[in-house]
Amino acid sequence: MAVLPIQAAPFFASKNRAFWNLQLAGWGAAFVLHAVSALANGQPFGILALILINKITGFSISCVLSVIYRFLIRQRPLVTWGATAVVLFVAVLLHASIDAWVQGVYYAGARDTTFAQRVVGLLYLPLTLLGGWSALYYAINFFLTVEEQADRLERLEAQATAAQLAMLRYQLNPHFLFNTLNSISTLVLLKQTEPANAMLTRLSGFLRHTLVAEPGSQVTLAQEVETLQLYLDIERMRFEERLRTCFEIEDAALPAQLPAMLLQPLVENAIKYAVSPQEEGARIAITARVIGERLRLTVEDTGPGIDDTPRPPAVATVGTMSARPVSTGVGLANIRNRLAQAYGENHLFETRSEAGGGFTVLIEIPLTRAASAQEGVASASAGVGTASGGGDNIIPLNPQRTIGTPA
Repeated sequence: MAVLPIQAAPFFASKNRAFWNLQLAGWGAAFVLHAVSALANGQPFGILALILINKITGFSISCVLSVIYRFLIRQRPLVTWGATAVVLFVAVLLHASIDAWVQGVYYAGARDTTFAQRVVGLLYLPLTLLGGWSALYYAINFFLTVEEQADRLERLEAQATAAQLAMLRYQLNPHFLFNTLNSISTLVLLKQTEPANAMLTRLSGFLRHTLVAEPGSQVTLAQEVETLQLYLDIERMRFEERLRTCFEIEDAALPAQLPAMLLQPLVENAIKYAVSPQEEGARIAITARVIGERLRLTVEDTGPGIDDTPRPPAVATVGTMSARPVSTGVGLANIRNRLAQAYGENHLFETRSEAGGGFTVLIEIPLTRAASAQEGVASASAGVGTASGGGDNIIPLNPQRTIGTPA
């Protein structure tokens, strides 16, 4: 499973470079602002040397603070904030002391204030600059931490979703294999070696076709129909004329994307509960239409429908002709879970059963087309033509004409 990389904010892709860019820009801007203010108030040009030394001092002390803060930010909150206050106080006192000493040298003999008085008088400026610098340092680092955690959470959620989709997808093959291998076993016991060998060959082709796709991946409807017809070729060997199928697919729907192996469990469910229990078999119709920005898929059968009346287990025997038993397999539940994982609430999944018989599954999902839509349509047309095996009625839907039911 591919691991999604954590994406940092573009400016902070290189934290070291971003730090130095901010340092130079911030302290440079402070120097310009202080210098312009001093000259505007009639100070001599010589004051620029004092301002430059002041800003170089601040720049140097902030570089030392960054090393200390980088260690403190990883500690418990009480330790972080307590130690930061102490370190900041020492840094401000150091900055003010250097400024006081420099001013004492610059204004030698012109001032009658003591060193201590100058330190106290100069505390406000380093406190403002270094205090603001410290707040900005922590704010940026906390922002980057939160952003990294959000990216990591998004990555983990994506991996969890992919893992769940893979799990749901892997349920399908054992579910299908169980029924198919049972049929092959029966043919072998009856010494019908040729049909058993043919079924094994078709099963091999079906699995080779389906296992190519990554679990949880998206395929075009054209590819899904081709896979479904490979599956129907296998089932048609079991049921022969009892299994009648009809595909009604709009050309516009062929390049639409959907989760791989979405329709096969629905058709398998229809075969199990509509074709298998009835002597005359049943007809299964698969329809795909594009409605606005949605893809609507329906799988409908002419079976006995669903019997919602509760019955004791002893009465609900296999082969009952009067009503279709409620499914207890993984088919419908699997589809519900896969759609929920892939589309959240932006999908529709409905099942309908009429009193006179018949069962319909309706799915609506957002319409997304494959990148090479025209190639998908071309391959779909070729696939439908070659994979039908003579048992499917393929009706490309044209919105401009009325759809007729095939004979």
